[in-house]
Amino acid sequence: MSGKSAALVRSPDASPWEAPIVSRRVADDVVDRLVTAFALGLYVPGQQLPPERELAGMLGVSRTSIREALRQLGEDGYLEVRRGRTGGTFVRSDWGPRSAEHVRRQLVARWDEFEAIFDARTLIEPLIARTAAERRTEEDLGPIRAALQDYLDAPDHDASRRADARLHLAIAQATHNRILVETSVDLRTRIGLNLGAEPYTDEVRRMAIRQHQDLVAAVAEGRAEDASRIAAVHFTLSETLMRGLAERAGGAP
Repeated sequence: MSGKSAALVRSPDASPWEAPIVSRRVADDVVDRLVTAFALGLYVPGQQLPPERELAGMLGVSRTSIREALRQLGEDGYLEVRRGRTGGTFVRSDWGPRSAEHVRRQLVARWDEFEAIFDARTLIEPLIARTAAERRTEEDLGPIRAALQDYLDAPDHDASRRADARLHLAIAQATHNRILVETSVDLRTRIGLNLGAEPYTDEVRRMAIRQHQDLVAAVAEGRAEDASRIAAVHFTLSETLMRGLAERAGGAP
């Protein structure tokens, strides 16, 4: 993969085809993505980042670009490297002096895409919840309840995000429709900037605990309309955080 990516920089009156092309390194794009992830709580202060190889696979870039981005983030105070057997690269800060600039490039500049993702989720996830409530079998309920318990018992952000992903995957699988499962996973991936987590705060987790419990109960009891209604509210949590971050960055649509 090339070490540079093309970005358009234009005056307000310029047409899309008249703008000069300015090259940016792939590592710079990775920095934008990760700073935005920190601001959204995809990774929180004190949390260890995945290994370079895993990050490279998530983002579809070279390990060299990941390494360059992590070095820059360390210099800018977002990350710290800890040595030893329990060492690694850890998040140090979720916001810095240039965070708004990074967020505007990564999130605000692609806002039309995110609006489409929000809209698709609003349409699809209530349908998935309703269908799961109508079609779930006793065998389906085991993984759903186990994932819910893991979410309730999660001791940290990593455990919470893994349990959250398993819970929503298990509910989607209870529809017994492969396309719905794939669509749900794809939308979750896009919301999470391809980094394997949803936007997160402690308050969102507290709200999600109750919503998860209500959603699982509705699915288990076959209350299709209730399941749809709960899902419609639940899946606005990430959207609300992302809209708030766009506003904080000074680029709210």
